[in-house]
Amino acid sequence: MLYKFIICFLAGLGAGLGTGFAGMSAAAVITPVLCTFLEIPAYQAVGIALASDVLASAVSAYTYGKNKNLDVRNGVVMMAAVLAFTMVGSWVSSLVPSATMGTFSVFMTLILGIKFIVRPVMTTKESMNEVSAKKRFIQSLVCGTLIGFICGFIGAGGGMMMLLILTSVLGYELKTAVGTSVFIMAFTALTGSISHFAIGGVADWWVLLFCVLSTLFWARIAARFANKSTPKVLNRATGVVLVVLGAVILSVNYLL
Repeated sequence: MLYKFIICFLAGLGAGLGTGFAGMSAAAVITPVLCTFLEIPAYQAVGIALASDVLASAVSAYTYGKNKNLDVRNGVVMMAAVLAFTMVGSWVSSLVPSATMGTFSVFMTLILGIKFIVRPVMTTKESMNEVSAKKRFIQSLVCGTLIGFICGFIGAGGGMMMLLILTSVLGYELKTAVGTSVFIMAFTALTGSISHFAIGGVADWWVLLFCVLSTLFWARIAARFANKSTPKVLNRATGVVLVVLGAVILSVNYLL
């Protein structure tokens, strides 16, 4: 039991920091850790990771929203498109033999982390708000469609893709981008975890409990720190967290 607790605590540590700082999906961290160290079947490990994501993303979104770093209106538009086209992408993927890119989200995590360190996002809220409501609505719909399709097709990369597109394409400042990303992830993770548990069941209730609590705890700490940080510090902290997490996940996947 102690071994399970330690593994889940460390998995939740990485997942929570990734969620609170960068809107990263907990599945990117928790799934390989549970599969490697606790030998939990991959499908059930993903379900546990998504369940851990729900509360962690929700509490992070609440923290960002309380600090006025959350775009709910356009977030809802993007979320609807992501949910709808994830199913479309999943269906198309089933028609293509061997269409898999399991390492996609890991490399995206590393690349995005390096980007935040080398070329930080310094967009201000003032410049972000200069975009008209109509244009922002269309951008959110189109980008949500693209993210959902790609995530459904390759089965990975949702949180990182949202952060990349929100900052680089839609021109969000970093805190608002992360806040909007975790807002969306809370709902996508909820639907994903319910479907996984309905189909595959829960492998270990203790592992589920430990992962949920650890991820929630560290996500709360990361979100509070992020909202009090200056843009420069937040960019560097986010970059370091993503690079370290990417390197650790690669090690778990390929070296152990």
